[in-house]
Amino acid sequence: MDSSESPTETKKTKSKTPRKNKETVLKQKSPAEFFAENKNIAGFDNPGKSLYTTVRELVENSLDSAESISELPVVEITIEEIKKSKFNSMIGLIDCERVDAELYDDYETEKAREKRLAKEARAQEIQAKNAALGKKVKETPASKGIRGRGEASFYRVICKDNGKGMPHDDIPNMFGRVLSGTKYGLKQTRGKFGLGAKMALIWSKMSTGLPIEISSSMRNQSYMSFCRLDIDIHKNIPHVHVHEKRENKERWRGAEIQVVIEGNWTTYRSKILHYMRQMAVITPYAQFLFKFVSDAPEKNVTIRFSRRTDVMPPVPLETKHHPSSVDLLLIKRLIAETSKQNLLQFLQHEFVNISKSHAERLIGEMGPDFSPKMALKSLTPQQLVRIHQLFRQAKFDDPNGHCLSPAGEYNLRLGIIKELHPDMVATYSGSAQVFEGHPFIVEAGVSIGGKNVKQGLNIFRFANRIPLLFEQGADVVTRTALKRINWSSYKINQLQDKIGIFVSIVSTKIPFKGTGKEYIGDDITEIASAVKYSIKQCCVQLKSKIVKKMQAREQQERKRNLSKYIPDATGAVYNVLKDMAETQLHASKKFRYGDDDGELLRKVYENLITKETLSEKLAKHVEQVDYEMALEYATQSGVSEEPRETIYIKPLETENKIIDLHSPFFVFRMFH
Repeated sequence: MDSSESPTETKKTKSKTPRKNKETVLKQKSPAEFFAENKNIAGFDNPGKSLYTTVRELVENSLDSAESISELPVVEITIEEIKKSKFNSMIGLIDCERVDAELYDDYETEKAREKRLAKEARAQEIQAKNAALGKKVKETPASKGIRGRGEASFYRVICKDNGKGMPHDDIPNMFGRVLSGTKYGLKQTRGKFGLGAKMALIWSKMSTGLPIEISSSMRNQSYMSFCRLDIDIHKNIPHVHVHEKRENKERWRGAEIQVVIEGNWTTYRSKILHYMRQMAVITPYAQFLFKFVSDAPEKNVTIRFSRRTDVMPPVPLETKHHPSSVDLLLIKRLIAETSKQNLLQFLQHEFVNISKSHAERLIGEMGPDFSPKMALKSLTPQQLVRIHQLFRQAKFDDPNGHCLSPAGEYNLRLGIIKELHPDMVATYSGSAQVFEGHPFIVEAGVSIGGKNVKQGLNIFRFANRIPLLFEQGADVVTRTALKRINWSSYKINQLQDKIGIFVSIVSTKIPFKGTGKEYIGDDITEIASAVKYSIKQCCVQLKSKIVKKMQAREQQERKRNLSKYIPDATGAVYNVLKDMAETQLHASKKFRYGDDDGELLRKVYENLITKETLSEKLAKHVEQVDYEMALEYATQSGVSEEPRETIYIKPLETENKIIDLHSPFFVFRMFH
C-alpha cells in the first residue's frame, strides 16, 4: 500500500468489495400472498371495484348454496356506510387534531384557495348572466375543497341467505385458506376463480385489518355456528379469533357473512344496482332485498326484487372429461386418482363417450406395447405421450349437454318481462354444442320497448347465469349484435327502437379473455356462430309480430280514412240518387229501373231514405269490414302479444309430488 494513502481512503476501498446479491435467494409465495399482490386478477382493482366484486361474490355463493338443496333462494344484501370516526372507534383508534397542516395531502395554500374561489365566482357570474337571458342553468355543485388520498371510505357488507349452510368444522378452511373449496371439478359453476369470499377477506385485511364474521346453520342442526377469523397471508392458513356453537332457538338455516372493507359507493353505485337488476332477470325464481344504509337518510336505498316463479333450473351435474379436451398433465393426474387397475377400465370409466369396444380399438391403435389388461402403474412417460397424441388425433362423439343447467326460455322470458316490461319479447334456447371438448348452450332473448331502456342496442351478457358488466366492447355478444345482425331486415330500427339483447352462455368451461375474466372472446368460431344464430332466431320471431302489428296499424289507418270521408261520400251519393229519382218521375211518371232499384229511388224521392240513413249504413259497413279483418288478424296471430304481469306461481308444499312440462311460453304442472 502506498504510504500517501490515508486510512479513510483505505476503508472506502475495502467497502467496495462485492457482496452476495439478495435477489439470488430462492423465495416462495403462498397462494394468498400471490392474490394479495395481484388482486386485480380477482376483480379487486380499486376500492370501488372491490366493493362491487365483494357484493357479487357473496350473492353468487348464496345462490349456489340455496340451489344445491333445491331451495328457492332468498338473499338479503346490505351495504352499511361507516364514517371515519366510527371506523376508528371499531379498531380502537383515538381521533386526534392535526398539528402540522402542511404535512397533509389535502392542504390548500392561500394562493390556491384564492384561485379556487375566483374560479367559483366566475362560474356563478356566468350562470347569473345565462339565467338573466333565459338560458338553461346547471346547478352548481357544492364546493368540496381538496380531497386527500387518505380519506378512505369504509363499508360493512352483510349477505344473508337461506341456503344449506356450512359444516361447523369446515368454516375456517372455507374462508381462511385460498384455493380450497367444494366447487372444484368439471361442471358448470358460477365462480370464476374458486376464491369467493376469501378474496374479500384478503381485501379486508389489506384495507381495514378487521376479521370476517360468519354465522351458519345447516338442516336438522340444533345449534348455530359462529366464526370470527382472518387469514395469515404468508402461510395461507386461517387465523381463528372465535369459533363456537351457539343456540339456535328460531331453527334458522342458512348463512350470514359480514365483512368490513374499504370501498367507493359513489362511483360504483350504478354498477352494483345494475348487477342486482340483471341477476333478477336471469334468476326470476330468487328473491333479492338490497339495502344501502347511511347516516344521511337521503342516501339510503332499498330495492326489492320479488320472485315471480318457483320453477328452478336443474342443479348442474359434474361430468367426466372428454378425451379431446385433456392434456398430458391431466392424464397423469387422472391415473393417479383413479380406482381402476388396468388401461381398458381407465379409458372406459374416466372419460365420456368411450365405450368398451371403442376403448379396445384405441388400445389396439396405440401400438404393440399396449394391452387392455396392462396395469396403469406400468405406463412409461413415453406411453403417456402416445395416449395423449392419440386422444388429439382420434375421432370421438361430442359430449351432450345433460350436465349443463341453462336458465331456460321460460325463466329468461319471465325475467325480461318482470324487469323491463317490454312491448314484445322473443326468446330462443339452442341445443348443446361443443368447443375444445366442452359442451355449451347459448340462450338468447330480444325485446322491443320497455321502461328504463335507452334507444338503440342495450346488451345484457351472462356467463353460467352470472351478469358480465365490464369490458363489453370486446365481447362476442357485443360484436355480433353490432356487426353481424342486419336489424333492418327484421323491421327493427337499430338507432331509434329500444332494443334489449340478452345472451346467456353456460358451459363446463367458459373461455374468458383477459385477467379480469369479464368478457368472452370473439375468436371461438363455434360460440360466435351459436350466438349469431340464437339472436337471429329471436329476430325472426319478432319480425312476424312486428309485421302483424304494422298490418293492424294499417287497418286502423284505413278505417280512420274511410270514416273521415263518410259524410262527403254519403252526401254525393244521396244527391245523385235524389236527382235520378226526380228526373225519372217527372219524365214518365213511372220508374224504368228494376224492382229493387226502382224501390230505392222511390224511397229516396219520398224521403224514406235520407242522407243520414246512408251515412249510418256506410258507417256500419266500415265497422263490419274492420271487424272481419281484425278477426282474421287475431286468428293468425293467436293470443295477445302483450306481456302478462300477473304470472306468479305460489311456492308449493314440500310433500306435493309434481311434474313440470316446460314450454318457451309457460310451464304446465301436473300433480300426483
